[in-house]
Parts: sequence; C-alpha cells; structure tokens
Amino acid sequence: MDDLRVPPGPGAPRGLRIPEGELIEQFSRASGPGGQGVNTTDSRVQLSLDLGTTTALDDTQRSRALDRLAERLTGTVLTISASEHRSQRRNRSAARQRLSALLGEAVAPAVVRRPTRPTRGSRRRRLDAKRRRSETKSYRRPPRAE
Repeated sequence: MDDLRVPPGPGAPRGLRIPEGELIEQFSRASGPGGQGVNTTDSRVQLSLDLGTTTALDDTQRSRALDRLAERLTGTVLTISASEHRSQRRNRSAARQRLSALLGEAVAPAVVRRPTRPTRGSRRRRLDAKRRRSETKSYRRPPRAE
C-alpha cells in the first residue's frame, strides 16, 4: 500500500502524509465469520504508528495528538485493530481509514467555548412561564380564612 493521507482540516490545513515506512502492520487470525478459512487466514490487521518519532507531525500537532490520544497509546505508539471484514485487504483499508480519522481529530485545535448570556426574550418567556405555573398552583390552594 501507499503512504497514509489524512485529509486537510483544522490543525492540518494541508493534510498529513504518513510515510509507508513508519506504519507497522501485523496480521493475525480474526474471530468471527470466515467459513472454512477462518482458522487458516490471517485477516485481522493491527496498524501501529509511533507518534513520538513520526515525521508527519510538527511539534504542535505531536503534542496535541499525544495529549488527546493518551488513553489509547502504549508509550507513544498508537495501534488500530480491524477485523470486521473477512478479507485482509479490506481490513487493511478499514484500519488505515480509522487511523486517518483519528489523527485528523487529534491534531485539530480545541474549540474555545465563548460564554453566552440568555436573551431578553428568553428571560421574559421563562419568567412568564413561572408566573403562569404559580397562578395555576395558587388556584389549587384552599381559600384563606380572614
């Protein structure tokens, strides 16, 4: 297969290109469907990439990826497994797509939440609703003895 390409997006405006030599593919027997060949074909694919040493990421992207993917990493190595298809070729393709999507999300900068305030109309509607609810409940009370 060729180099892995991550499409352009936030954090990687020109996309990323991960050289084929930096990707480590391992194959093993997958459980699940496969008919007679299920015990003889190595159709599960494990695709690994060392985020600490890859040349595809600059320092900012690398720190973002290491920070965001920390729970999925073993050291600095990210591993993706694919075994949903019966053929090794389709599992290789699925693993590459998953890795591409994961890296694209990981290098994107965090979206800063800008605090907002309720609009005047929404405050008025909320208070009107509270007033109506209070009025409804006041009709349920027994009359006051004076």
